[in-house]
Amino acid sequence: MTTPRRSTGNRLVGSTSRLAVKKIPSRQFPIERKIQNLEDELNAFNERIAELESEGHRGHAMDVLKANAIDLARQIDELRCLIVVPTKKGEPS
Repeated sequence: MTTPRRSTGNRLVGSTSRLAVKKIPSRQFPIERKIQNLEDELNAFNERIAELESEGHRGHAMDVLKANAIDLARQIDELRCLIVVPTKKGEPS
């Protein structure tokens, strides 16, 4: 005979009220660490671009920020391609 497990409250409620904490796993390959750092930089660029656009800024500085953001995204894509393992023909993916 089994007894039902007692749960205390709604587990989903606590997950939204917690603060999001960025933690980089301790065991991570150097490429993954580099990707994480580049993603952090890209997020910072995107936030700054959004701030400046909301204030109505236009001009060369915005073009430079956007070009740098695109360059960071390209670097992230290139690094991600290095860690993707191609599957052989006929193997399940």
